[in-house]
Amino acid sequence: MIQSSELILNPDGSVYHLNLKPEHIAHDIIFVGDQNRVEKITQFFDSIEFSTQKREFKTQTGTFKGKRMTVMSTGIGPDNIDIVINELDALVNIDLETRRPKENLTTLNIIRIGTSGSLHADIPVDSFVMSKFGLGLDNMLRSYLIDDISDKTIEDAFISQTNWDAKKGRPYVIACSEKLEKMIESDTMHKGITATAGGFYGPQGRVLRLNIQDENLNSKMDNFRLDGYRVTNLEMETAAIYGLSALLGHNALSLNAIIANRASGTFSNDPYKAVDELIVYTLDKLANN
Repeated sequence: MIQSSELILNPDGSVYHLNLKPEHIAHDIIFVGDQNRVEKITQFFDSIEFSTQKREFKTQTGTFKGKRMTVMSTGIGPDNIDIVINELDALVNIDLETRRPKENLTTLNIIRIGTSGSLHADIPVDSFVMSKFGLGLDNMLRSYLIDDISDKTIEDAFISQTNWDAKKGRPYVIACSEKLEKMIESDTMHKGITATAGGFYGPQGRVLRLNIQDENLNSKMDNFRLDGYRVTNLEMETAAIYGLSALLGHNALSLNAIIANRASGTFSNDPYKAVDELIVYTLDKLANN
């Protein structure tokens, strides 16, 4: 039995941070970072059956073209992803009354929809990027046993090509769900490696008043290559989503609408249109499968 100190429930029986019960979520779940983006997706729904919010975690469940889906905001960073995915898994794979894992486990489909800047001139603004791999620079996932799910070949190549400082911890690389990749992909969607940082400023190479450990890290990541793959974008959630989902038996995929291009110095003329197009594209793919 899982102790109450390990799996914390609210007085009403909902999981502690998300404030959800098992009946509140669908098996197809869309993640966004910002709580204000939840309704940017559910505005396309035919109906909404449930809505709640606790802290930065806002959840709405409804139907789109007859398909039941959940949209949830995760907040920012790998630490929030640790909370969200563990509690979602508890909702479907742990009996909250007996506090015991279920014998028959449920697999969730989790798709993150975000915005990002491109690192390369040939990935223009208003295009879509699918994260074939998540490259974790944050160390959160190293709290778990990940050797069976991580790609050591890419990790070693990245460490070598960037002269990565071991004091910052070993980067980890996790692949996306092949099932969701095949469901969502198209000829127009770019694929690559999404780097996940543990912070927004120094960890992503930004300098305000503090010097950073490797001022050339971003250019090193821009130039990283292995077997045709390169780092296409940099954010704060994807690798953690891929890692925990793989460990727990869920399918995960991360998609980004490119609204800025660092290589060309351009920004989308209508970033909201680009995001809406990615949302509708993703909803249609989910509804038809």
